[in-house]
Formats: sequence, structure tokens, C-alpha cells
Amino acid sequence: MLSSAIALANGAWAQEGEPIKIGVLHSLSGTMAISETTLKDTVLMMVEQQNAKGGLLGRPIEAVVVDPASDWPLFAEKARELLTVSDVDAIFGCWTSVSRKSVLPVIEELNGLLFYPVQYEGEESSKNVIYTGAAPNQQAIPAVDYMAQELGVEKWALLGTDYVYPRTTNNILERYLTDNELADGKIFVNYTPFGHSDWSKVVSDVVALGADGKKVGVVSTINGDANVGFYKELAAAGVSADDIPVMAFSVGEEELSGLDTANLVGHMAAWNYFETADTPENAAFIEEWHKFTGDDSRVTNDPMEATMIGFNAWVAAVEKAGTTDVDPVLDAIVGVEVPNLTGGTATVLPNHHLTKPVLIGEIREDGQFDIVSQTDPVPGDAWTDFLPESAVLDADWPGKSCGMWNTESNSCVQVQSNY
Repeated sequence: MLSSAIALANGAWAQEGEPIKIGVLHSLSGTMAISETTLKDTVLMMVEQQNAKGGLLGRPIEAVVVDPASDWPLFAEKARELLTVSDVDAIFGCWTSVSRKSVLPVIEELNGLLFYPVQYEGEESSKNVIYTGAAPNQQAIPAVDYMAQELGVEKWALLGTDYVYPRTTNNILERYLTDNELADGKIFVNYTPFGHSDWSKVVSDVVALGADGKKVGVVSTINGDANVGFYKELAAAGVSADDIPVMAFSVGEEELSGLDTANLVGHMAAWNYFETADTPENAAFIEEWHKFTGDDSRVTNDPMEATMIGFNAWVAAVEKAGTTDVDPVLDAIVGVEVPNLTGGTATVLPNHHLTKPVLIGEIREDGQFDIVSQTDPVPGDAWTDFLPESAVLDADWPGKSCGMWNTESNSCVQVQSNY
């Protein structure tokens, strides 16, 4: 016992037994590496910190890192490899919804556990996923409300990368804007492939929307490195935030760190965290991040906070359950409350989503955000209230063992997720 205490005091692992393995399933190459590599590093930092505290259940945690390389079918293959070959107890990973949808059938078949750390389109609640990023009611809906009420936007361009998250989010937004009479005329919707680079036609079409003098706003669900070309074309066309404000849902500090932001000042993003949050918790997290990376220029961002929250919620649930087995951990995790970085807490809900504040930030010239709006924590809604077929659905895993519960028929539509 004395030797263990001395080892712990000296910063060495004091755990015994086989390591607890967790999987890290993030693209380290390809179009999404610009966003996902940082999340791999975040998980490794959390593992190092937890091991320095004595590990988990008296055992060290070991991260098994794989590279699905921005290849959506490869995400499924790597998830299967993590669960069957590496025998991990939980997976932290995915960014795009198409990668998550690829992984879903694998983790449900093998009863794995995925912590998904990025904002998404909702319309899903899997027994085997904890969604630590924002649902539409925690990002998209409050963002367009802000643009309409605070910026006077009347005409809308919904620009997205061509996959499930932008398409579903924009379907929800089109319905919401129309039903609430926030749109003057037809809503312009456009999708482009991953890695798209020629934005001249799209930007000129957006500019043309304002020919009648009405205020135009862009809602961007453009993902990955395509954002570089989009913002460059805006600047080349002389479009400022005063002319046509852009509200991005997939652009944060990490993406802006690779851009010349001089011409982006005043454009916005909606997230649940920004690096500029002025709290002791955030200051400590940034200090730990810089120490871990050895690079004071490495920024933090929203999916990093969601990754941290997910990891800490998993640790708390494992400690509560006394095991890393998936079913007891899932029973234990609902109701778990862990600190966020903006001064509050995140609670895991029965629908496997979290409570999260909604923040609106304006881009500064240094690539950071001025926080111009922040709400109290909002419970994540797995099924949107703004699509009729979804408004009647609820998700309750500990109570009803169902992610698609029809509140009108009082019955479970299906237990398996929609892929």
C-alpha cells in the first residue's frame, strides 16, 4: 500500500490489472482531418489526466486510436475492429452524421457504446449512443431566431455539404422559418460535395437574393476544408458580415486557425462553447490543453468540450456502476451531471442527449469569437417539434427502453435506430 501511495504521489500509475481500453474513432487524414484530429488529441489528454488520478476502478485506461480516414464505410469497419479485436469498452468518435450512421448498425449489433461529440440533425436516439453535441433545438433554431430578431434577416440561404446532417437540419429550418413567418419569399437551399472548392456561382446566387433590398442571411452547414474556399470567395466578392451575415454550425476556432480571418470579422457561429468563455473552468482547461500539446497556439473548441463532457460522464457512470460493461454503464449514466466549461453543468437525459447552453459568437480578427448571446442550459430534443412526424415522438431509454416512442399511440415504433 505504501509503495502504491508513493507511486501515485510521484505521478506514476498506481493501478493494477489489465488496462481498460477505449476506442478513438476520428479521421486523422482526408477532408475531415482538419476538424477531427484535435478530438483524438482531446481524448488522449483526458486519458492521461484520468490515469494521473489513479485510473478507473483501480485500472489504467488505454486509448486505442484508429484512422477511418474520412471514409464513411471505413468508420463501420474500424468500429467493428475496435469492439471485436481490440475489445474496447467505449468508443469516442465520429464527426459527420454519415460516419455516425455508418457506425450505428455495428455498435447496436455488438452492443457497443459510442460517445458522439458534435452538433447534429437530431431525429435519432440510440440505446448505444450518448449524444454530447447539440441537437437542432440547442443550436440551429436559436441561431436563426437570433438572426431574425437581432440582425433583421428576412431572406435565407441555407448552404450545406451534401449529406444527412445539413439536409435534415435544413428541412427542419425551412419548416420552422415558414411556419413562424420569418422568411420573405422562397428560401434558397444549396448542397455541395465534401471538399468543394469553386464557390463563385453559389456566392453570386446568394448575393442576388438581396437584389430587392431585403436583408439576406446565410446559414452554413458546410463541413470540413470546403469552408476555406467558401469564406475566401465571400471575401473576394466583397461580401462583409454587415452585407450578408453568415451563421455557421460547423466552423469553430480550429477551422478558423487555418484561415485569414481579416475579412470574416462579424460573421458568426452558433455553438455551446467558445474558447473565449470567461470562467475558471475554461481557463484551467485551456492551460491543461496547452501543457498537454506543448503548443500555446493550439485552440480549443466546442466538440472538444463535448468530448470532455462525454469522457467525464462515462467515468462517472463506470464508477457508479462498478463495471465497464455497457448495459450497467447505460443504466448508471442517465442523470449523471458533470461540469461544462461555461460555468454550468451538463446532465445526461433519458433520451441520451445533454443539457447545453446555446452561445452565439462573432468572429474576431484573431480567429476567436466574441460571445454576444448565451442562454441557460437547454435540454436536447432527440425528435424535433417542427416536423409533424417527429413532434409526436419521444425517447426514454431507462423508462420505456425505446428511442422512438409515439406519444399518441403510447407505443414503441421501433427500438433499432434509423440508419
